[in-house]
Amino acid sequence: MKQTLIILSIGLGALTFTACKKKGCTDNGAVNFNSKAKKDDGSCLYKPIIKLNGQTSVTINVGSSYTDAGATATNKDGSSVPVTTNNQVDTTTVGTYSVNYAASNSNGTSTAQRTVNVVIGAENWTGPTWGLTSTCSATKFPVSGSPTISAGATAADINIGNFFNLVGGTATGTINGAAVTIPQQTINIQLGNIDFSGTGAMNASGTQIQITYTYNNTTPVIGGSGTCVAIYDKQ
Repeated sequence: MKQTLIILSIGLGALTFTACKKKGCTDNGAVNFNSKAKKDDGSCLYKPIIKLNGQTSVTINVGSSYTDAGATATNKDGSSVPVTTNNQVDTTTVGTYSVNYAASNSNGTSTAQRTVNVVIGAENWTGPTWGLTSTCSATKFPVSGSPTISAGATAADINIGNFFNLVGGTATGTINGAAVTIPQQTINIQLGNIDFSGTGAMNASGTQIQITYTYNNTTPVIGGSGTCVAIYDKQ
């Protein structure tokens, strides 16, 4: 009789143990998530949910204006929460910037971020008037002080018109990011040819292009070869 009672007692104990489940917040998105809880007891607490208006990453040309689309925040029940914004975008200089958002309630603070890429684009070299200063020879490589700069067949192409004094001509090249490449080409100046190429860059504010040219002028007497630096400034 005693043996039977002992076995029954142990069995009941085991049954009671397996039937007991620890209660708590089982949502791992909650601030009070309990990894040991097996049954949700409705106690979960949540920070605000922030939603960005527009894209999470935006690209604009340096020197252009930027108006941020903002963000909204709500509690779990849908009620709105104020959003504070820290806009670090500098549109005057090429770079990668952030707009940071924060929203708080009694359960904590949520944050979100938008990336704004300020880059050099076609509008930075098309349209405005340009002036020029250079170390170039007035006879060997007579670059014009009144160039015209425009886009080429694609947004990455650049044309420098009225390239030389008196004879004009157009130099063609490409821009990749800030880097400018003028591939090998020839302009005829009546008495000879000027073969040239160049490399350079646009500055971070999109207001100046500096190119180092390598040239060979076949014109008798006044020709020659060498390198020089031409600086194009937006007027």
